[in-house]
Order: sequence, then C-alpha cells, then structure tokens
Amino acid sequence: MNSLTHVHNGEDVGVPNQKLAMWLFLSSEVVFFAVLISIYLFYKSAFHSLQITPSDIFDIPFTSVSSFILLMSSLTMVLSQNHYEREDISKTRIWIYTTGFLGLLFISGQIYEYTIFINEGLTISSSIFGTAFYFVTGFHGLHVFIGIMLLFVTGMQIHIEDTNSKFGLSLDSLALYWHCVDIVWIVIFTIIYLIP
Repeated sequence: MNSLTHVHNGEDVGVPNQKLAMWLFLSSEVVFFAVLISIYLFYKSAFHSLQITPSDIFDIPFTSVSSFILLMSSLTMVLSQNHYEREDISKTRIWIYTTGFLGLLFISGQIYEYTIFINEGLTISSSIFGTAFYFVTGFHGLHVFIGIMLLFVTGMQIHIEDTNSKFGLSLDSLALYWHCVDIVWIVIFTIIYLIP
C-alpha cells in the first residue's frame, strides 16, 4: 500500500506518502522564503541611502495586474481538480493548461520588469537592495517556472493515458505546490512592493 494509512474498522486513515512528502517539502520551502524575506527586511534600513530606491522604479499597477494573474491561476488549478473529481478529463486538461498559461504570463511580466529595472541601473550587484530584491523575487520566479513545467507534464500525461486514478493524488500534490507558490508571492508583493 503506497500510503501511511492504518486500517481501522475497515477504513483507511492517514495521509498518503506523496501528499505527506509534498507537505514536508512545502514546509521547507516556506522556511527558505522566510529566511530570504528576513534578510531583505534586515537590510531594508539601508535602502534610504541608495541612489535608486524601490519607490523610484516600481510600477505598482503593472505588478498588481501580474499578481492578480498569478492569483487567478490558483482558481484555475481548483477548477482542474474539481473536473478531475467529476472524471471530466478534457476539462481537467483545459484548466491545467490554463493554469500553466497564467503562470507563463506572470513570469513574462517578471522578466519585463527585470529588463526595466536593469535599464534603470538596478542590478543584482548594484546595491544591497538589488541583491536582496533579485534573490527573493528570482527564487520565487524559479519556483513558478518549475510549477509551470510540472503542470504541462501532468497535462500531457493525463492526455496520453487518459483517465487513471493515480493522477488524482499527483494533481492534489501539484495543486498544493501551486497554491503555496501563490501565497508566498502575496507575502513578497506586500512586503517588497507595497510597504514603503
């Protein structure tokens, strides 16, 4: 049996191994991002002396739209799970690919922002702020990119093999990962972009 379950009065109780592993992995990721954000906050007091400050270059409306797109991808992820539970495989695939596409839009927006910031003189080596900013947002972007790859691979697997119960658990684990990435972005966006 591929799960941490106990049979008690004929019922399975517990958390499947794959989901437990995902929860443990996500816990370590949350700690990782908490450390990165703490470092950013620790050095934030030095930002007032910089020639280029966050308020000089951030385009809050643009990043807000980009953030909204990423948050909507959590909704499409939930829709893919709901259709999977109803055994509607074609709509499951549609919503998985939609989630991946929204993730790509978010990444594209982040790359566009980076090019503007670099042209303004904010690079990873230009200041403490540049280093902290690119490390925090860059590592988050990497996690989004990994999620996008997993979404498209899962969508293709479901497409090739059609319906199979094994995808239910992997889709749940992938959804946990994706929602965690979205929640982390809300924290990053609030701390880096919105708090002066």
